[in-house]
Amino acid sequence: MNSTKGFTLIELMLVVIIIGVLVSMVVPRLVGRSEEARITAAKADIQANISVALDLFELDNGKYPATEEGLAGLQTRPSTASNWKGPYLKKEPVDPWGKKYVYRSPGGHNPDYDLYSYGPDGTEGGGDDVTNWEEEKK
Repeated sequence: MNSTKGFTLIELMLVVIIIGVLVSMVVPRLVGRSEEARITAAKADIQANISVALDLFELDNGKYPATEEGLAGLQTRPSTASNWKGPYLKKEPVDPWGKKYVYRSPGGHNPDYDLYSYGPDGTEGGGDDVTNWEEEKK
């Protein structure tokens, strides 16, 4: 008798089926996590990173950049800045979905400025915008 060592076709198929079952259980749980991570990153940018740069600009110049100057005023000196000590940001920030953050000063929701991202859908409204103000509860 000639005996060779190895796996049979049935054993290999069982392993593939088991791996398939495990993947089908794990992947759906991980799919939503990437979008949650993007939303968290946008919140961190808005509430900490960009806000600190804006506050430093205001501390040096006595006011926030105007809406027309936008966040670009944190990188290059705007003509209205009297005591600019920047750049306050290395590059113009984009949200995790590849779009520019929206900046308005004075703000419609906050007295100093509104800073937000349109969120995953890339359009204003719809309930998925990431903002620096408290959304109304519906």
